[in-house]
Amino acid sequence: MPASPDAVSGALRAVIFDVDGVLVDSPHEQAWRDALADFADPTGFTTAFYQAHVAGKPRLEGARATLERLGAAGAATDAAAFGRKKQAVIDRLIAEDRFTAFPDAIRLAVALRETALRTVLASSSKNADAMLARVILPDGRTLLSLFDADVSGRDVPRGKPDPALFRLAAGAVEVPPAACLVVEDAPAGIRAAKAGGMAGLGIARLGDAALLRAAGADLVLTSLDDLDVSALSDGVLQRRSGPDPHTSSV
Repeated sequence: MPASPDAVSGALRAVIFDVDGVLVDSPHEQAWRDALADFADPTGFTTAFYQAHVAGKPRLEGARATLERLGAAGAATDAAAFGRKKQAVIDRLIAEDRFTAFPDAIRLAVALRETALRTVLASSSKNADAMLARVILPDGRTLLSLFDADVSGRDVPRGKPDPALFRLAAGAVEVPPAACLVVEDAPAGIRAAKAGGMAGLGIARLGDAALLRAAGADLVLTSLDDLDVSALSDGVLQRRSGPDPHTSSV
């Protein structure tokens, strides 16, 4: 389909990666759910709820959004405590290696090392580096070591869908936003990419392709193996097998 009015045009020079749901099948959703019982009825905290309202946001914003949308009486006062409990849970889950890296994401990160494109990590989570450092590749490198820059967990004035973190990522490799592609699994992250004047690739691992398209993704895939890496430097997002109905020149 044609590029949206705010889609970038021309060659791409950098690829910016979210981490949770993109590079690793992280325990964030489980940690939020496990921590919720003391603050609200967890029944409504489904995967769809997590993707729509929590994924991609900084911890406090995610905690507040969860409690408010679930109608918790103490949403305003309990958000910080809820966020702290969630952090304690996820620290334990990471230490227990209760997460896995997505093989397609590893293959994409390795393939990008063979191109002139710069790669940057830009997760709102302060736990992202701890997970990627625990993923050891066959050659002994860590998944964390494959990237040229890392701004994950940096404090920014506003979290996603504000583009501040992605703009910080672009600056870390001295590439203008218009020459950046963001890989995201959350609608809030796609909206942040588009608000920052960047292209957005949505990875729909949870059957949420429609949400990612509605957020403005230029292309949505269910596997990163399907991305045509060779076309990226020309500013073209397309499936490896060729254009599909959602192909976009960016």
